[in-house]
Amino acid sequence: MTELLGLANLSLVPAASRPLITPGTVPTGMVHFGLGAFHRAHQAVYTEEAIAVAGGDWGTAGVAPRSTGVLEALRAQDGLFSVTSAGAETRVIGTFSQLLHAATDPGAVVALLADPAVRVVTLTITEKGHLLDPVTGRLLADDDLLADLGTDRPPRTVPGLLVRGLLARHRADAGPIALVSCDNLPSNGRRVRGLVEFALRGVTPAPSPAALTWVAENVTFPGSMVDRIVPASTERTLATAAGALGVRDLAAVSGEPYRQWVIEDEFPGGRPAWERAGAVMTDDAGPWERLKLRSLNGVHSAIAYLGALAGRETIAEALEIPGMRATMRRFIAEDVAVSLVAPEGVTVVGYGDEVLERFANPALGHRTIQVAMDGSQKLPQRVLHTILDGRAAGGQARWGALVVAAWMRFAEGVADDGRSLPLDDPLAAVIRARLAEAPDGVVPALLGLDAVFPAELTADETVRAHITEWHATLSKHGAEATLAGLR
Repeated sequence: MTELLGLANLSLVPAASRPLITPGTVPTGMVHFGLGAFHRAHQAVYTEEAIAVAGGDWGTAGVAPRSTGVLEALRAQDGLFSVTSAGAETRVIGTFSQLLHAATDPGAVVALLADPAVRVVTLTITEKGHLLDPVTGRLLADDDLLADLGTDRPPRTVPGLLVRGLLARHRADAGPIALVSCDNLPSNGRRVRGLVEFALRGVTPAPSPAALTWVAENVTFPGSMVDRIVPASTERTLATAAGALGVRDLAAVSGEPYRQWVIEDEFPGGRPAWERAGAVMTDDAGPWERLKLRSLNGVHSAIAYLGALAGRETIAEALEIPGMRATMRRFIAEDVAVSLVAPEGVTVVGYGDEVLERFANPALGHRTIQVAMDGSQKLPQRVLHTILDGRAAGGQARWGALVVAAWMRFAEGVADDGRSLPLDDPLAAVIRARLAEAPDGVVPALLGLDAVFPAELTADETVRAHITEWHATLSKHGAEATLAGLR
């Protein structure tokens, strides 16, 4: 099989697996930052289904902020790629109307953001890409961002591109626009609003009062909650897609059958009919977002750290460790449920049980090491807020403390059997330095990371005691024995 997926070879693809829309015929109406697997398996699927049912000029200009691997694969395939639902069908998606690389052509990205035809911008740029402090939510003083805002050089960061694009849009009188975060961040819509407002205050020369008023009156920041487990693509992913399509797809992704998208309906320039594809449009995505971040993402991270320590390669395998399911259920019932108010009609424990069943799907192949990466950025949103809100509600946060202790053991870089564990984290150098200079032990050294742990948490003696106790137990007995003793 030598043919590559592309417009010229779509006729080779089985009819049931072809795009629901005619690729290349839908004009650009949206810009999306981040060409990673999650966007392709989630928002792109919803958008194509919405266009197929309700029409609209909502083709997506996909922007790769920095890396070019996926971008080059998509360009070689005329923007086409496939999504395989684990254990189900494979379908080619054709929503990309154009593809850009921000690092080499920032001017084109700014011009797109100023184009009146573009009325929606979506983002999946991970916690790191927002350049936000995970504890305070404030914009980080990144050198590239400071140069984007304080000089007239072409912007290199996503915040820099957004601000330059909005100011250009004001000058062009291009009409209103919505910026939609699809990342796993608490209050992600408000965070993007804060990102833009912080960045605008740093622009030199300062924007005119008229420009600031225009942004305030014409730019909205809908929050959203996204949910679909999308593992990193492997050779097996590509082989599965090739077998289903009859052509090679170098940008193939796979995801679980389950998917959910909850979106705050604030789109002054219009939007795709995402509700026709199953999305939930709401006035407030907050309850859904907190439920998912804490019950799904927090549990995901917990299983990843404990599973990696115990030598398990995938989340499904880690979930089979004796005592793991029972411990995660206690985490959900005794810590997470205390920390939030669930959306109407949903129970936290019921949602958590559904999550554990989804994680048990071996077809996903979600690797513990992949889920464990970027822990310093993920912990605040996924676990620390659970601890803080749970403590405020009178809870003990014992199980959340176990997750923190497991992250600390993971950050030490050695699994229970002596094998090395990779610390793929923006703060890796800082974490290693603290661990190398830890006269009082690992727990005090890492709790001193104020970029990760808020002062309110580190001052809580009950939480500190729980973390210290769990870390000692994990260090002495290992994750597997610790979990087995909790059944």
